[in-house]
Amino acid sequence: MAAKHSGTCGCGHTVTESASDPIDVHTCHCSVCKSVTGQDTTHVAFFNHSELSVNEEIKLNRQPFNASNPDGPLELCTCADCGTPIMLDDKERRIRAIVPNLMGHDGDKMPATYHAFFDPSSGADAPDDGLPVHEGLQPSFVWPDPQ
Repeated sequence: MAAKHSGTCGCGHTVTESASDPIDVHTCHCSVCKSVTGQDTTHVAFFNHSELSVNEEIKLNRQPFNASNPDGPLELCTCADCGTPIMLDDKERRIRAIVPNLMGHDGDKMPATYHAFFDPSSGADAPDDGLPVHEGLQPSFVWPDPQ
């Protein structure tokens, strides 16, 4: 089956692909995403773990996604050759996540449907693009079973 979504690192060695649409797409406002990406907000797409493949997992460098929780379930995977972020990999095998603008994907093919982890006490302006705003993931989101 042809890839519906694909991305590649800066050197072209590492490719992620999915024939499926993401199970959740949001604009994240959390402090961890801000720290890791250097962006004020981060466009994030979650895929079922088994539905986002990577061509050369052995060529990935892995590090904790959240430096404050190094034993947490998410690992930031980068290309061992060029250092480009590739994906977030869930050690519990529930999801794999990408940040389209950093991980070589076309974000227009998977637009965000809401804002996640917005904290009004942070002093940041509330999003005004008409999308729902939540203090966490959207209430209907259910973590998939491990795959």
